[in-house]
Amino acid sequence: MQHTHNRQVLRQLHVALIRIISAFNRPQRDDELIAAAGISLDRALFPLLVVIGRLGPIAVGDLADRVGRDHTTVSRQVAKLGTLGLVQRKPAEYDRRVSELTATAEGQRMNAALDKAREQLAQDVLGTWETKDVEELTRLLTRLAGEIDPAAERPGASQSSRDA
Repeated sequence: MQHTHNRQVLRQLHVALIRIISAFNRPQRDDELIAAAGISLDRALFPLLVVIGRLGPIAVGDLADRVGRDHTTVSRQVAKLGTLGLVQRKPAEYDRRVSELTATAEGQRMNAALDKAREQLAQDVLGTWETKDVEELTRLLTRLAGEIDPAAERPGASQSSRDA
């Protein structure tokens, strides 16, 4: 069943999403999270490590698409993550020409520290909210994310041979 939603409500939703995305995309926010996690990592590498940790194994091209960066730039940054011992690259099982990335044990440890810091920052923001409201927000945002980006629930679904 198709619903026609109030244009004003949809506009408010769009503005709220822009505000949230803008807040999350601020470099200072990444610096704050990195510091709270007690890790040493270049801010440019931070989102790559997080996405690899969450969605890996993931092809380089898919990673570049998800973080909104050029494939060549991401490939160089992934090489730095590899040099730091945080990610490893291996041929994909579905196409040996495609490189897939996974977090190493050290990369997973770093992501765990980031998760802990992220959880504390979320507690700071949502600490006064009722549990049921946080659960409902999570349910609705998860649903929205699934509608907007269904391939994210199945890593590898959007990968292609261009990622080689």
